[in-house]
Amino acid sequence: MFRPVSIILACLALGLAGCVTTPPESGPAPGVPPGVPTTWTATTATNVVAKPVKPVKPVAPKYQLPPSTNVNRPTIQFNPPPVTVVKPAPPAPVTTWSSLSRWAAEHQIGKPHRLTTSPVVSYAVGSSQGVLVLTIGSREATWNGIVVHLGFAPEMVDDQVFVHGLDLAKNFEPLLGDPPSLPQSNRLIVLDPGHGGREPGTISVLDGQPEKTFTLDWARRLAPLLEARGWRVILTRTNDTEMAVTNRANFAVARHADLFISLHFNSSAPEHKQSGLETYCLTPAGMPSTLTRGYPDLWYQTYPVNAFDAKSLLLAVRLHNSILRATGEEDRGVCRARFMGVLRGQHCPAVLIEGGYLSNPSEARLIETAAYRQKLAVAVAAALP
Repeated sequence: MFRPVSIILACLALGLAGCVTTPPESGPAPGVPPGVPTTWTATTATNVVAKPVKPVKPVAPKYQLPPSTNVNRPTIQFNPPPVTVVKPAPPAPVTTWSSLSRWAAEHQIGKPHRLTTSPVVSYAVGSSQGVLVLTIGSREATWNGIVVHLGFAPEMVDDQVFVHGLDLAKNFEPLLGDPPSLPQSNRLIVLDPGHGGREPGTISVLDGQPEKTFTLDWARRLAPLLEARGWRVILTRTNDTEMAVTNRANFAVARHADLFISLHFNSSAPEHKQSGLETYCLTPAGMPSTLTRGYPDLWYQTYPVNAFDAKSLLLAVRLHNSILRATGEEDRGVCRARFMGVLRGQHCPAVLIEGGYLSNPSEARLIETAAYRQKLAVAVAAALP
């Protein structure tokens, strides 16, 4: 009954012994777990062995965070290095010197011409706005007859006048070019009577009266004159109260002032001879100050008011010229200073006026008169149409 089956199986075994085994088209080798690759050898069936490739053991990461639920194992926290924010470098300071003749030609300004050769060499350069006279080797120049202090003394190179690039940008261009206009819409001026309260300011050499009294009176006289010309006027103080320098600047900024004018009187005590009028605006960045009074003069420090360098200079020139003409006092010039904190934080054109020397007996006598302070007030108002 089962003999035919035995004969058939025997025949199949003999047939397979003489055949070459070929790899299957798909599917794992017998006895090899699914998913494990195998190597097939084309040989007789007796030598066919499925050789599994040894699986590569995965490499554990250097750091492995445990499950958050396992409170018994420490948690390794990654602390990446702080990100370094690279700030752009500030613009390089202007250090170039230029030929005044070449600069004047580029700006369509009259060619400079020599005025004197002895005892000093001086030149004049003019435009429709006026005439600027400069002296070789001196930082003191004149603009339409009033003294203006430069940042650097002009030099002669190959018989040509050379001027520092900052002076060309911050002094020559505003004065000789088209002047920027004063505010025409808001027209708000903050007047700052210097000192007050426990800060008396300088003391009159005549009778010991404090500067704070005279500056407040000057501001009170000036305010109605400006209002009559269409200006809105606010005083930083209206009585004998103390106010910090930074608060005076913040006061003007908070009220969106268009102009800021700080009123003062000067002193050179214990020396009594020094006299005259000075008007200050903040020193442009990169330029040395006219006056430091022993304070550090960080040339390349920039303050908010430096955005208004040109307008502050023109405001100072107008005020200084008007006061000189009204009083006939000695001209000590439009000066630059960086230590005046009341100017540094302003967001508008800002100047400080020194209306005379309380340390000089003659000028102190004038300053203590109501007539002189009224003259100062009228002169300031006349400069601001």
